Amino acid sequence: MAITTRKFLDILRRSKLVNDAPLKKALRLCIEENGGALPNDAEQLSDFLIAQNVITTWQSKKLLDKKYKGFFLGKYKLLGHIGVGGMSSVYLAEHTLMKRLRAIKVLPRDRVDDSSYLERFYREAQATAALDHPNIVRAYDIDSASETHYLVMEYVAGKDLMTIVKDDGPTGFIETAQYILQAARGLDHAHTVGMIHRDVKPANLLVEENGQLKILDMGLALMNDDDSELAGLTDKHNEKVLGTADYLAPEQAINSHDIDLRADIYGLGCTMYYALTGHPPFPNGTLAQRIALHQSKMPPAIGVDRPDCPAPLVAICFKMLQKEVDSRYQNCLEISIALEAWLQTQGIDATKNVADPIHLPPRQGANQSTDTIVEAMHAAVGVANHAVVGSSTSSVQLISGDGSALGDSQLLGVPGSSVSTGNSHIELGTEGARQSLQSTTHGLLDGTTTSAVMKRMSFWGWIVIGLSIVCVILGTLAMIVLAMRYFPNSPTTQQQPDRFVVSEPSAQSAKVYNEGS
Repeated sequence: MAITTRKFLDILRRSKLVNDAPLKKALRLCIEENGGALPNDAEQLSDFLIAQNVITTWQSKKLLDKKYKGFFLGKYKLLGHIGVGGMSSVYLAEHTLMKRLRAIKVLPRDRVDDSSYLERFYREAQATAALDHPNIVRAYDIDSASETHYLVMEYVAGKDLMTIVKDDGPTGFIETAQYILQAARGLDHAHTVGMIHRDVKPANLLVEENGQLKILDMGLALMNDDDSELAGLTDKHNEKVLGTADYLAPEQAINSHDIDLRADIYGLGCTMYYALTGHPPFPNGTLAQRIALHQSKMPPAIGVDRPDCPAPLVAICFKMLQKEVDSRYQNCLEISIALEAWLQTQGIDATKNVADPIHLPPRQGANQSTDTIVEAMHAAVGVANHAVVGSSTSSVQLISGDGSALGDSQLLGVPGSSVSTGNSHIELGTEGARQSLQSTTHGLLDGTTTSAVMKRMSFWGWIVIGLSIVCVILGTLAMIVLAMRYFPNSPTTQQQPDRFVVSEPSAQSAKVYNEGS
């Protein structure tokens, strides 16, 4: 049953979604445009308030259903419903004071009484919080309000890769390489802290309008040191135990917990195949049939759908799709090196993230949020990290900036390797290499910081330095005058009518100085 305008306004005020001042301003404007009175139809008034950005469409539907509770979670005002995951709902929210948009993952109240679900929810939050990388959706906070548990995450305004391909068709070759490169960088960061995603697929790769890609949903993430009880929570509730069948590594279908980071590499290969062809490697058949195909058969050639696909991209993709884990790339850094090398041949400097160039934040006191400063610092670290690559013997060196083309074997990032056998591979995941990487990063950042400090020296700072120099000069002159006054016969000074002459010390004075010292 429809409600009246008066009832709608009463519910809106009780919801506390809008302060009185902006609401009154909007209502006055509505009266002016409606011939001197508010519309009798509550939906018409609601549409007007939506057009004026006073409320959102999602809020309007709730209000028209006579609901005025549930619009706030702690410090956040809910603006809309983004989606539903296997165990939670995700909302778009705004911080009530800072006015920053965030994505909030909420655990349904009917799951709170189930300790295993609650444990898994907090486990996901802790896993996500351990990651801090420009290509991974960040987690900011976890809290509860009135028995509602929620995780506050970075909001990414964009589309996932699956939606992009469905809407626009297969992505371009350079575009695909850039997407997979960013995903490989993010996964490499997760693998470095001992985390395996386990559900790498196009729907979990979000792309912003500027082309920046971020990995979503660490809900299935498996820590290397998980005990069997905790790791079995997903199995216990039969929720996406295996990940998604179309992007599932062969070994993951057999035992979803007896896997390593190379299962993510297989999923990334399936994702690259999807981006290039517009469909997963095995799009037809039942769930069981598709899983069996992933274990026993290589996908059809990419050239069937894209005859003009560059051979290096095909080789990179199919090396990730090898059935035997030892025949794949052994870490995501190898994938990054291979894709960076191919992009270099296309005239694209891929050693930096899409968000470059990076600028240091302005002096504190300028109108800039803390989040912006922190994100700029994170991005600067990311640029420094990706300026370093390793050789096949795990040595670390800086990439030359001349953009010269690499050989065919270097295009794969694995000198002398073969896609079919994968007997040779680069081992860059060693602790020594990563420590060298961190050392180089700190060195680059320290140099940048010193330069920035010199450039930002204030006007009064230079004044102080100038006055100090003047004081030193005057003090020196005063000492000379005093020396002449009290030691007129000193062998080191001789007074002449118009000037002071400082002579070389005599042999006798040198002897006295040496004995005295």
